[in-house]
Amino acid sequence: VGCDRSKSLVDICGEKNFQAFVCDALSVPIRSGSCDACISIAVTHHFSTAERRLATIRELARLLRPGGTALVYVWAMEQEYKNQKSKYLKEKNGSKGKEEEINTDVAWRPHSGQVPDSSSQDSARSDQLLHDLKVKGHDTKPVVDSRLPVHTNRTAFHSQDLLVPWHLKGGPKKKGECVDTVLLPAGSKESQELSPVFHRYYHVFCEGELEAMCRSLDCVRVQRSYYDQGNWCVVLEKL
Repeated sequence: VGCDRSKSLVDICGEKNFQAFVCDALSVPIRSGSCDACISIAVTHHFSTAERRLATIRELARLLRPGGTALVYVWAMEQEYKNQKSKYLKEKNGSKGKEEEINTDVAWRPHSGQVPDSSSQDSARSDQLLHDLKVKGHDTKPVVDSRLPVHTNRTAFHSQDLLVPWHLKGGPKKKGECVDTVLLPAGSKESQELSPVFHRYYHVFCEGELEAMCRSLDCVRVQRSYYDQGNWCVVLEKL
């Protein structure tokens, strides 16, 4: 059985006679301990705080029976790993007129003995960031006044928290459909209008970050952690 936040995608599954329903990854309406296995692909990296990202893993673990396993994939900061470029970078300009849809879905690196397991750690990291900026002479306005950088598709990441443009090329804009704008590089007052463009939030994971987050939960054991084509991946076992 599958689930997704998008009703349109769930409807497509229904048309293909697959079992799927609409839900939120933070609250899945399935009985605890009822699943032999769970898969979470390109989901956790869309949540905007360490606390909420951890909650998605905790919810995944809740669904598993003891001894059950889960597979989690998140987008990696390191799109070039061990001198090899990811498929995402290699496919630059290769959409050939189709919808440009980023389905492969890092850059905090945990210090020794540290894991991201609470909002207090988020606060501590924010305080440290503000301190570092102040030392370097940068403006230290509250984060809420800042804009997330907009990623250039098919290029390396330069920020851990960003917006990824999704250029829909499926035909003319429908009547009343909203058209977004693409932000140009800092300092430019111009904007380029495309029809339509959507911005999706991502938190790309550093090496070791996903594994450390999973190890902070006492209800699961990390069986395996690995890199796969621009993604960090873990296999978990429910204790």
